[in-house]
Amino acid sequence: MSDMYPRLVVIGAAKAIDFYVSALGATEIARYTDEATGRIHHAALELAGVTFAVKDEGDGDPAPPTLGGSPVVMALYVDDADAVGRRMEEHGATVVFPIADQPYGERGGRLADPFGHLWMIAQHVGT
Repeated sequence: MSDMYPRLVVIGAAKAIDFYVSALGATEIARYTDEATGRIHHAALELAGVTFAVKDEGDGDPAPPTLGGSPVVMALYVDDADAVGRRMEEHGATVVFPIADQPYGERGGRLADPFGHLWMIAQHVGT
């Protein structure tokens, strides 16, 4: 059996998990914290039927602010892109490209979460 999932490295994993749960509607499945340091080594979350992981920066894994940004964009299709975008902004995300109707039949835009990860939030609206 094979499995693949994104692993988001952040500075402040506990706050990032709270953001993904409250702003995006993710569900936390598991969390493994180093009791001595308080760092989260691995947390599994589920969003839109997909599992992804979140961990604190360290052990050779840099977070986007340490690298000067991230070249990866997480694409999330939702029923109401405007509502999800607003909720993300209310929880500290910043708009990179405003959510708008696109010529290829989607309504979407791009936001950066407070931890440096980029999210394309979109919904299908036409052909």
